[in-house]
Amino acid sequence: MMPTECEQLMALWRTRIETALGRWLPSQAVLPVRLHEAMRYAALDGGKRIRPLLVYAAGHALDVSAERLDGAATAVELIHVYSLIHDDLPAMDDDDLRRGKATCHCAFDEATAILAGDAMQALAFHILAADPDLTGDASARLSMIDMLAQAAGSRGMAGGQAIDLDAVGRELSLAELENMHIHKTGALIRASVRLGALGTNTAAADTLDRLDHYAKCVGLAFQIRDDILDVEGETETLGKTQGADIARGKPTFPSLLGMSEAKARTHALCQDALDALTPLPASAEPLRWIARFIVNRIH
Repeated sequence: MMPTECEQLMALWRTRIETALGRWLPSQAVLPVRLHEAMRYAALDGGKRIRPLLVYAAGHALDVSAERLDGAATAVELIHVYSLIHDDLPAMDDDDLRRGKATCHCAFDEATAILAGDAMQALAFHILAADPDLTGDASARLSMIDMLAQAAGSRGMAGGQAIDLDAVGRELSLAELENMHIHKTGALIRASVRLGALGTNTAAADTLDRLDHYAKCVGLAFQIRDDILDVEGETETLGKTQGADIARGKPTFPSLLGMSEAKARTHALCQDALDALTPLPASAEPLRWIARFIVNRIH
């Protein structure tokens, strides 16, 4: 596939996830109106949609139709958005800008934002349990639910956020910093690829291992690139406050390694991810495109 073909496919998948989110999120005309307004405000019309794109791309590599992956892609994006709402709260990162607009607790209020995040998390698991198009294999459906629950929980994303909060103002070793982000950012990215792969039961074990290694690499590369953009990016482009991590005294890869070494690390991880996909056919090209996008993005 040519890069332009991949870009067209990404645009198609972004349209699919936007449509699926709009379909699954409760209407803002339904009670409780304010809560549903907050959920739709936070989830729709924004973000790079990297996690659902990874679901679709992993499925594409294994010849799984996008229709069978809409539910999984929606579920993982809802978990991601819920985490952003909660991360932005005054009790955590206390941010007032997300995806180029006011954070949920600023646009509504703190209590409504908390409830919107809670409701999105519940909705994500409802989708995996109830979506009729997801899979006819009950065992695969249970595996999806279990995988996403673990990725979002104390040994995944929530645990990583706890480590992150505890690390403010402290110096971490490289191993400690990587461990934090393998949980906080990487767990959900890894789950996204695995959710796409679970759309089929015909993939060889070696292929699944290669996809998992790819996901580990791009998950860490994604976070290092985020840290770089916190220094070099601009608020208007990022859609969130530039320099926020530095201002809070958070440990970052550039502060620990230096900017040049942090950039080199992202490109090494990208190459490692691409190498893992070497035996896979041309249908894995969207995964390769996403890996390159992650380390070269400006927002």
